[in-house]
Amino acid sequence: MKKAEFSVRGSDTLHAFAWGSATASVLVIGIVIGSRGLKDFDPALVSYAGASVLAAFGLGYRYAMWLRRPPTRLYWRRGWQVFLQPRRLPANIAHLGRIFLDNFVMQRFIEKRSSLRWTAHWFLAWGCLLAAAITFPLSFGWVRFETARDSQEIYKAFMFGFPVGSFRLGTPIAELTFNILDIAAVMVLIGVFFALWRRSRDHGAMSVQQFANDLLPLIMLFAISITGLFLTASTHLMHGLHYVFLSQLHAITVILTLLYLPFGKFFHIFQRPAQLAIDFYKRAGIEGEQAICVRCAQPYGSKMQMEDLKTLQEMLCIKYQLADGTHYQDVCPACRRKNLALAQDGLWKSLGTDVRGR
Repeated sequence: MKKAEFSVRGSDTLHAFAWGSATASVLVIGIVIGSRGLKDFDPALVSYAGASVLAAFGLGYRYAMWLRRPPTRLYWRRGWQVFLQPRRLPANIAHLGRIFLDNFVMQRFIEKRSSLRWTAHWFLAWGCLLAAAITFPLSFGWVRFETARDSQEIYKAFMFGFPVGSFRLGTPIAELTFNILDIAAVMVLIGVFFALWRRSRDHGAMSVQQFANDLLPLIMLFAISITGLFLTASTHLMHGLHYVFLSQLHAITVILTLLYLPFGKFFHIFQRPAQLAIDFYKRAGIEGEQAICVRCAQPYGSKMQMEDLKTLQEMLCIKYQLADGTHYQDVCPACRRKNLALAQDGLWKSLGTDVRGR
């Protein structure tokens, strides 16, 4: 692999700004087209849509900056190259399905660490995903509901202007449709409770946790969920008492969270899918040619990975070329430790000789 294959040119900031602008522009175009030229767009939700556009810019900007890092860029592209290899593509697609089930649906990568952490993460993740799947299409005008012309008891659902179904008020489908955001809010609150419970009991987590990285995201999710539930309580239990204030408070919590999304811990939601390519990279390395140590002549790892590591070190101006023309990465970890021990032993002997000579 040549160094130029993964080299970049130009300003990182300008590159990221261009990608951020492109991402925000695509979302704006999607809102206009999906709402049929803003015919189905609700002006009352313009603040949510505007915050979403700003969040899209931030996500595109930070993602582009993240991919400008030489290690990230190299392994991200390598992962796609491995995945799209024609002879591996059918098996890779099947493996992707298994990864999606384990890591996305079941989220078993968290379960390996602790059952309490998995419980908190599962409720948080699926509560947020469920809320996002409802909130964003409604805010963008992609989904709307209206009563039937011949009956006030029947609601019709439209997606991108096309009718997709109808339901009668008072039916289980109607109750689920109108309260699905409350269900998502309860799921998030359960996840927040378990997360805080674990952090209050785990002294190791308490010793390293940071407010901005660990507690602030939970506080934001709690604020969105509880203010959303307050809106439902105001409507059904308090005859609309303080509804305007509660709706504005809820809007503020949502908008602040959307603006925080690209730059805080929530960014890992968008990083995680890209990191799945590492699994395909590892599998290709195990199945491919292995690197042979130049000292003990034993295999010690993937040759593809060792060559990529040499390329990366060259890009970072790290010189690991040995005097005999070989590379430090051509030596297995065990022999490196032995060489280090021999070098230290020789240094101690030379120091002892100098002391005796004096």
